[in-house]
Amino acid sequence: MRVIVMAVGVDRPGLTQTLADAIVEAQGNWLESHFARLGGTYVGSVLVELPAGGLAELKQAAKRMDAEGFHISIETAADEKASEGRTLAFELVGADRPGIVREVSTALAGLGVSIDLFESETEQEAWTGTTVFRARAEVMVPDAVSIDTVRAALEDISGEIVVDFSE
Repeated sequence: MRVIVMAVGVDRPGLTQTLADAIVEAQGNWLESHFARLGGTYVGSVLVELPAGGLAELKQAAKRMDAEGFHISIETAADEKASEGRTLAFELVGADRPGIVREVSTALAGLGVSIDLFESETEQEAWTGTTVFRARAEVMVPDAVSIDTVRAALEDISGEIVVDFSE
C-alpha cells in the first residue's frame, strides 16, 4: 500500500528525523518527498510504501506527533497512470501581483496541460525594490498541443512576464 504523509509544524531541528523514525517503525519505505519552509513553518510530503498492517502503526505515530504540535495527515496514494503527452519545463519571471498563479494555471488548464511540479517565490529586486514573482514548473502537454501554443498562452498573460522553456 502506498500512502502520502503530509506534515506541517513549527520549524525546529529533528522534524524530518521524527517523521523518518515513524515511517521506519511502521516498516515503511520512504520513496519520494518534498519539504520546504513556508512562512517559517515546516511543510512536507512523503510518498511511503507500507506493508500490510503498517498503516495502523503509522497512524498511531501520527497521533503522537500531532500531540507534539507536528500535524500529520495520511492519504492513500492514487494509482500511477501512464503519462500521455510530453513533459515541458519552464520558468516564469515577472512583476508580482495578486492572481498571477491563477492566471498561469488557467492558461495551462485551458490547453489541457497538467501540472506535475510548480514552485514559486517572490523577491525584492535589488535596484528597484519592486516585488518580482518567479516560478518553475514541469507540465505534461497533450500531444495535440504545440509548445508554441503553450508559450503563446503564457506570454499572453502579461507583457511583463518572461517565459523561459527547456524541453
